[in-house]
This record gives sequence, C-alpha cells and structure tokens, in this order.
Amino acid sequence: MLALTPPQNVTVISLNTNYTLIWDWNQSPGKTYDVTFTVQFVGSYELTDKKRDPEWVSVCERVSGRSCDLTGLDLHYLGMYVFHVRTDWNGHHSEWVQVEFCPERDADLGPPVKVELRPAGNLLDVTISEPRSSQDTVMKEHLSKLYYRIKYWEQSQDGKASEKHLNTTATFVTLPGLKAWTRYCVSVQSREDGEHRKSSIFSHPHCLETEGHLSWWQIVLYFLSALLVFLLLVLLLIWCFFYSCVTLKSIWFPSSQLPTHLEQFLRHSPRSHPPRLLTPHSELELLCDKVTICALPEVLVNQTHPCGTLMGLELNNSRHSRHGSGSSSSEDSGVYSAGGSSSQPSIKHQAQPLAMTFDSGPRKDTSHDVWTRALTAEGH
Repeated sequence: MLALTPPQNVTVISLNTNYTLIWDWNQSPGKTYDVTFTVQFVGSYELTDKKRDPEWVSVCERVSGRSCDLTGLDLHYLGMYVFHVRTDWNGHHSEWVQVEFCPERDADLGPPVKVELRPAGNLLDVTISEPRSSQDTVMKEHLSKLYYRIKYWEQSQDGKASEKHLNTTATFVTLPGLKAWTRYCVSVQSREDGEHRKSSIFSHPHCLETEGHLSWWQIVLYFLSALLVFLLLVLLLIWCFFYSCVTLKSIWFPSSQLPTHLEQFLRHSPRSHPPRLLTPHSELELLCDKVTICALPEVLVNQTHPCGTLMGLELNNSRHSRHGSGSSSSEDSGVYSAGGSSSQPSIKHQAQPLAMTFDSGPRKDTSHDVWTRALTAEGH
C-alpha cells in the first residue's frame, strides 16, 4: 500500500471571528504527485461521548491548495472544535492530522477599525470605531471586558518625545494635558483582560495639531486680510461690469453716425435698401443711361419738338411769343408765315440738337433730372 506523507504544521489563523486552517506538505523525494486535501471538523464534546461515534463534517474536499476557509461555519465564539486534514491521491489517503481550536482562547483580537482626531481648542477629541466580527457586529458582544488603550505623544523632529497612555472603555475621549498649537500623534490598541487576556496591535498613528486662543494681533491680521480680499473681489466685479457695458455700447450704439440728410434719405426713399457692409467680393453694378440735350425751339405751333417728345413736354405757340400775338418775326426766333385762313402753319426754322452726352454711374431716377433741366432752360 502506498504511504502518502500527511500534512504538517496544521494550525488555525484567526482574527476576531475570521478563521482559516493552513498546513504544509512536502512530497517524498524523487516522487511527484498531484495530491489533494480534505478537511473535516467536529465538536470536542462529541469525541468524549463513548456511546456513539462522532459525526465529522467535511469543510473542504479534494482541494489542491494549502488552506481552507472556516469563517462560513459560524463557529460559536465560546465553543471547542477539532479539525483534521489528510492527503488524497488516486484513491490513496494519508493519516489524519488533528488540531483543536477554541475561538475565545485562540482567536486574535483586532485593533479598532478607525481612529479619528478632531481639535477641541488646545485639546484633541478621539473617536474610536470598535473592531467588528465577520457578521459585521461589534466584538464587544463576544468580549464583555473589551477596552482601549490610547497612546499619544508630542511629535518632534528629534523623535524623543515621551509617550502617554490612557485606558478607556468609551469610544469618544478627549485627551487632557495638551499644549496649544502643538502637533500630537495618537494610536489605539484593543485589549481584553478576561481569562485569556487578549490584546491587539496598535492602530496606525494619526497626527493633528491642537488649536488655542487667538491673540489680538492675529485677529486684526485675519480681519484685514479678509477685508483686502473682499475689496479686490468687489473691484474686479466693478471693472468687469464697466468693461461689459462699454463693449455692448460700442457694438449696439457706435459713436460714428451717418450724416442726418443721408439717414433721412435712406429712411424715406421708397427704393432705398438698408445700409450694409461691403465685402471684398461684392460686385459693383455700373448702369449707364443715354441722355440727349437739345436747345429749346423758338416757335412751336401745333407741333411738339423732338426734344420735347423725349422729355415729355408740350410747348405751345403762345408761350414763346412774348411781343404780342400779331408779331410775324422776332430777333431771337425763326420766321413763320401765317395766313388768316390757313390752319397748318409752315415751319421756317427748327432748332437742332446741340450735344450728346453719356452719364456713367449707378442708375438713378433720370426722369426727375430731365424735367428739372427742361424747366430751367424754359425759364431762361
């Protein structure tokens, strides 16, 4: 029969109510086995009963690791239990190796979960969060005599400050005998002075500076500093407001205005367009109109002058005879012959066009200009 090496150094590692069974195993020299392990437990009282065999309960079966978690068993904190573990390989088993475990006696006690410091004048307030079990309950439910040992010292550069200790069962403590404006460090340990006298490690140190009464010059300095900051903020807000107003005014109400007559023309002209900015790509439209300038005829009888037709004018005979209706000739006009019974007078002389000009530029309303020129020439 193959003899397997049993597990060695079997022990239970515990903290509060968290338990883990661990062991070592060294295989035989020159042999390689893919072994597994089995862990079982039973109450110690069942082993003392001679009338019946103990009922071992398997916790971990055929595990390849070297540990087994026992936390889920919810062991009673005051109970006594026996665990044993063996090696398994290909249907072969080693001998069982037993270990007895009592949580109250063997389980280690953990430090406080959290330690907080708060200044209270020239003193320090210490708040302690109690150590907790795997069921998230305080350990004081299992250890009725649980208390805390507070260690505090003045933090110095040379590290030679003397330590002070304070024992308390409360979770809120004010440390006495501290100096104002001095930095202190605090560390807390959980302890239980029952039958088995348990104590945890100290928590990580927390350091904080105490406060004190402010002198008059400190109060004045703080007040002036706050006042200066307030004035700077007010000035900054005023400057921002003024700059915003100036910017908006320059945008919506510019200082450069159009001339009054140009504004009135753009406002009242029916054909005018609202003013707009010219872009570099805008195209200018040049429209040209042909204008013919003619001299006024001296005498027009029942006939419209060609230039009059162009200008839309109709000049009659009586307007150009300034020396009476019976005059037959004048110094400035042509010669006309008129009979008493003739209804169609003959024209002796007609004025010819004097010049032709072209007006280049943007198109405007030319009818008004031609009318004005005609009236001006007629007045002369």
